[in-house]
Amino acid sequence: MSPQQLQIIIDPEAADAPFEQVRAQIAEQARTGVLPVGHKLPTVRGLADDLGLAANTVAKSYRALESDGVIETRGRNGSFIAAAGEAADKEAAAAAAGYARRAHRLGLDRRAALAAVEDALRAVYDTDG
Repeated sequence: MSPQQLQIIIDPEAADAPFEQVRAQIAEQARTGVLPVGHKLPTVRGLADDLGLAANTVAKSYRALESDGVIETRGRNGSFIAAAGEAADKEAAAAAAGYARRAHRLGLDRRAALAAVEDALRAVYDTDG
């Protein structure tokens, strides 16, 4: 199966802001391989024009995707899909380690720290539907 072109649909009635819709759809297409590692993304202005959005909205999405390790920007050469799985795993591990240290400093025992994580995961993942 050959990779497809980037496809983004903005739903003006959605609860998520347009920048988050762009971010989430690109991240999902990268994660599932629809957009393979190395795939060149449209320019910020080009994608904004295609979607009828402000350039700053798409730029905010690209910055978030770059921060998450999903894309990499190579200056004037543009933005490309990065090897997101490995970057996401590393970032999640670093965030978990940071949380564990913070919970310990706050005096939470292991059970309370884990319960807080479970509550947070439930709140985020149960609303993704």
